[in-house]
Amino acid sequence: MTTPVSFAKALWRGFTMKCPNCGQGHLFRRFLKVVDSCAACGEDYTPQRADDLPAYLVIAIVGHLVVPLLLAVEIAYSPPAWLQLLIWVPVTGLAALLLLQPVKGTIVGLQWQTGMHDFEAARRRREARELPRRTLSPRS
Repeated sequence: MTTPVSFAKALWRGFTMKCPNCGQGHLFRRFLKVVDSCAACGEDYTPQRADDLPAYLVIAIVGHLVVPLLLAVEIAYSPPAWLQLLIWVPVTGLAALLLLQPVKGTIVGLQWQTGMHDFEAARRRREARELPRRTLSPRS
């Protein structure tokens, strides 16, 4: 018997780039290319439509992290502009690259858990399989 996956667990599994359904299979076959289906449980991921949302979220997150640090360094030390560029351009680029795949995985997990797009049909099938099991289990 499988237990339903909570909202937070589905998002965490996506963030860790694992299948939101089982937590075992890999979610990506290449850097940003989502697998068609999970190798462990067979969950279909062709309905996912993350599009540009992960990139927008990464820009917002990295911007909110880097800009205050940049301003704090500027106020405290006032280094020359070339040194600021030498520091913050690589930090910004690296942070964006490191966050892009986990954020996209989180978005796919969100879509999967909430039944967005064509994930709704798969969600109904999972719930239909679980319904007989839930009604058969005795509750006191």
